[in-house]
Amino acid sequence: MTPAMEFGLALPGRGPLATPEVVLRIAAKAEALRFASLFVTDHVVLPVSTARSVYPYAPSGQFPGGSRQDYLEPLAMLAHLAHATRRVRLGTSVLVIPYRHPLTTAKTLATIDRLAGGRVILGAGAGWLREEFEALGAPPFEERGRVTDEYLTLMRLAWTTDPVSFDGRYCQVRDVHVLPKPAQAGGIPVWIGGHTDAAIRRAGTLGDGWHPIGLRPPAVLTPDEYGERVRRLREHAKAAGRDPERITLSFRAPMEVRSRRDKAPGGDRPLFQGTAPEIAADVRRYQAVGVSHFVFDPVRPDLPTFLASLERFADEVRPLLRAPRAAADRADGARPARRRATPPARTARR
Repeated sequence: MTPAMEFGLALPGRGPLATPEVVLRIAAKAEALRFASLFVTDHVVLPVSTARSVYPYAPSGQFPGGSRQDYLEPLAMLAHLAHATRRVRLGTSVLVIPYRHPLTTAKTLATIDRLAGGRVILGAGAGWLREEFEALGAPPFEERGRVTDEYLTLMRLAWTTDPVSFDGRYCQVRDVHVLPKPAQAGGIPVWIGGHTDAAIRRAGTLGDGWHPIGLRPPAVLTPDEYGERVRRLREHAKAAGRDPERITLSFRAPMEVRSRRDKAPGGDRPLFQGTAPEIAADVRRYQAVGVSHFVFDPVRPDLPTFLASLERFADEVRPLLRAPRAAADRADGARPARRRATPPARTARR
């Protein structure tokens, strides 16, 4: 049985589109067009030199746009969006868990969840930027995976028990109240970011969802590769005594719906960039391997182009996804994109 589909947007947290006016305009458009979610990204500082760190989502290994750029604080953005929106889910994509004390993070997110009426998703990652760990006085970079696991465990405890006691390697807490609790019964859902073996294990054993960035070379997840990682994720979940079917599978990618006159010749195009029938076909390929929640980035930092693409998605792609597959394929003779995703234009992204 194929999963029901939801579609969300990644808001521009950095670069030329990272202004309050632009963020709120995109959020309003998302609500009007019935998108399901809005996600924000996380960095606290960007070092002048990142010579010791490799950015995993660019062929060069360098952080796009350089280090000297505005980068909006994600939890402050979520609090603002909680007031500015009424329906969409609000998430992080992703929050770097070792950067903040877990009880501070748990309390902040619980408060935002109350403000939003139970709409928050915690996308959680272990981090990649060694220099940022050092600047923040965070736990050792080499231990970030273990730190992330422990912090997430304590955060769940803070959301679901009172008083809280915890005896871990990095945190020790005895008989404290961490209030308020989130509006969502059972706590805020945690979607684990990343595509490495450690991230897959973490998603299977600790996560309520898996939230990889899927089409940023060299970190490319074709449908077959995504499906193979899902198989491993489910094995980890079963080994931990969890129900793998309860883990939400998401996929984040740059997306742009283009008019037919802009169609790439010969089907030579990146996934999720093309005409409405082509993008509908791409969605169905990932839906077939379990994806139920797509999160789309702008392909380029151009607001009118992104807003127009969202309109086309709502008006042209969604109806094709509601139609029987054969009828949708006949609409444009859509052919699949190449298995190798080509690098998209730089976009507002962490």
